[in-house]
Amino acid sequence: MGRRFTQVDVFGDGGVTGNPLAVVHDADGLDDAAMQAFAAWTNLSETTFLLSPNDPAADYRVRIFTTDSELPFAGHPTLGSAHAWLAAGGRAAADGEVVQECGVGLVRVRQDDGRLAFAAPPRRRSGPLDEAHLAVVEAALGTSRTDWVGHEWGDNGTPWMMVELKDADAVRRAWVDGSQLGRHDFLGLVGLAGDGYAYEVRGLLAHAEDPVTGSLNAAVAQWLRARGAVPDSYVATQGSQVGRHGEIFVHDDGADLWIGGRTRTVISGAVHHC
Repeated sequence: MGRRFTQVDVFGDGGVTGNPLAVVHDADGLDDAAMQAFAAWTNLSETTFLLSPNDPAADYRVRIFTTDSELPFAGHPTLGSAHAWLAAGGRAAADGEVVQECGVGLVRVRQDDGRLAFAAPPRRRSGPLDEAHLAVVEAALGTSRTDWVGHEWGDNGTPWMMVELKDADAVRRAWVDGSQLGRHDFLGLVGLAGDGYAYEVRGLLAHAEDPVTGSLNAAVAQWLRARGAVPDSYVATQGSQVGRHGEIFVHDDGADLWIGGRTRTVISGAVHHC
């Protein structure tokens, strides 16, 4: 029979244009090695495994794996996992709000105008980048920090080094030498836009560029909102340089900053070997 399996498009523009996520349901009983091996096999940016919660306040627990490691939190896996759990008949204890348990604790997910949105977790590290990491980014971008608008840590479970460039065009044009980024370096570029989107984002790793990145957009939103650079509700875009068109809906309600997007089941079936 196997375990239920769902592949979800997250942060798309209405079509299949976002970031794919593989979700394995009823994953209790799988060990770390089995989860990591399956995530490597899917070859997607992330694969998640839905488990029974340990915290009584949570509706479910999720473990999030890249092709080679586990993450305590990631944004598109959060929305995609909540979508898959609800589509499989999951019922939240609280009306209108799902509570997910993951490596950073409890994350709230709610329906928002036909989309799902998560409450951005607090950054575990903020403030300007240190000299060692500034040198890494300068080498990767091939530009001096004096050419940037600003830089900041955006670590909310994924340690993003955020750099704001002159504008969205500069973000799109940026050529990044991934060989200058180490295995644990995550580089996020942001540039303010004026074409219906508040800004354009790129999320870069040593070996790849992520199509649409919820954790990065959450950290960017916290950074830009604190500076008053963006309004309390806006839409950002990501993925143009890898053939995607992601849309990220951000809303600051004064208590929480919500990161939302469209979620769509693309593939469903069963996993027979995991």
